Amino acid sequence: MEANIKYANDLIDFLYESPTAFHAVRNIKAALLRKGFKQLHRGESWNLQKGERYFTTKNASSLVAFTVGTGEIEKEGFRIIAAHTDSPSLKIKPEPEMIGTGNYLKLNVETYGAPILNTWLDRPLSMAGRVSLLSDDPLRPIEKFINFKKPMLVIPNLAIHLNRSVNEGKEYNKQKDMIPVLNLVKENFEKEGYLRKLIADNLKVEPDTILDFDITLYEYEKGSVIGENNEFISSSRIDDLSMVYVGIDALFNSEPAKSTNIMVCFDNEEVGSNTKQGAASPFLKDILKRVSWALSPEKDAFYRAKINSFGISADNAHAIHPNLPENYDPVARPQINCGPVIKYNANQKYTTDAVSAATFKMLCEKADVPVQKYVNKSDIAGGSTLGSILTSQLDIRMVDVGNAMLAMHSIRELQGVKDHYMMRKVFDEFYK
Repeated sequence: MEANIKYANDLIDFLYESPTAFHAVRNIKAALLRKGFKQLHRGESWNLQKGERYFTTKNASSLVAFTVGTGEIEKEGFRIIAAHTDSPSLKIKPEPEMIGTGNYLKLNVETYGAPILNTWLDRPLSMAGRVSLLSDDPLRPIEKFINFKKPMLVIPNLAIHLNRSVNEGKEYNKQKDMIPVLNLVKENFEKEGYLRKLIADNLKVEPDTILDFDITLYEYEKGSVIGENNEFISSSRIDDLSMVYVGIDALFNSEPAKSTNIMVCFDNEEVGSNTKQGAASPFLKDILKRVSWALSPEKDAFYRAKINSFGISADNAHAIHPNLPENYDPVARPQINCGPVIKYNANQKYTTDAVSAATFKMLCEKADVPVQKYVNKSDIAGGSTLGSILTSQLDIRMVDVGNAMLAMHSIRELQGVKDHYMMRKVFDEFYK
């Protein structure tokens, strides 16, 4: 159990240091370099060697890391684990400063993805993201990452005395109810460019060199292991950085195999993946082609390699809720700390079929790990994930899996300590 808890706390540290997709990829990149992976730049020629380890990035928010297989690429193919770096959040709009009644300075925001809005209220929030600075080359602005890493904002609730029906259900207006307060306006206050000045002070640059930014809010408080027996991980961004963490860690600790082992971390899953760095882009497919061409003189190597490949779409699954079991399928009801979950959907929101599910079940058996099943209640549409989107770009066998969790898309999600460790064992087996 001590190993489980240590592994859970390692995840919590990673989640805390990764408030945005940009920071997650930066932290992964640093870890890859420490482990001896070599960075490849997509605009340069690649000279790949069997058994060597490499990675490349896109938009500073997506990443592909891989260990080149020792076998023939056409016969051994690729072993792919896919997860995503983004989470639902509140993104700061351009020119965001707003003066509210009562001399409050507010920041105008919009929702990214589908957060559970009321969980963002009355919590200490901070800001993090990417800033673009003036450069000598207009096509290549200077990029800086920023993390204020202090409690700066709050979205206050209205007191129950002024809204007696709040506990009977409230619909939150994203433009009106979700605007955070930054501070109180003082005398001689200059609203214009206030946030830009804060950014400039943090980065130690001149305000007029700041051209634009991608900055989001995040919960300032760090996650923790909770429960009487330390059963649960409570944190922001468990969906889906927990799968990113496990996949990267498994790749770190895998020896070169006959197949080429790949971990891909996509951005923008929460908004549909239809971006240049999302799963619907040719990002991964282009890399697999370049690997195939580097390892084989055969013109059809990539197309043959695909046939001998397998992928795991690793995004989390819904655990049965103790108070609301009526929202779940009457039979397939995953529980926390009872093993990885295979996700099924007849309308192909998940890419799992009988063949790919069988493969994952055998991997779990080899890893001595139990396996569970999830399917939506038939009158609830449910969500989708990377699997079906990715296989529209790469027609390989793939299964959708994840760990059972509660409060998905809340600012504070809940997952099992044992599940986190068990999924790592399965991924280890897969990369063998």
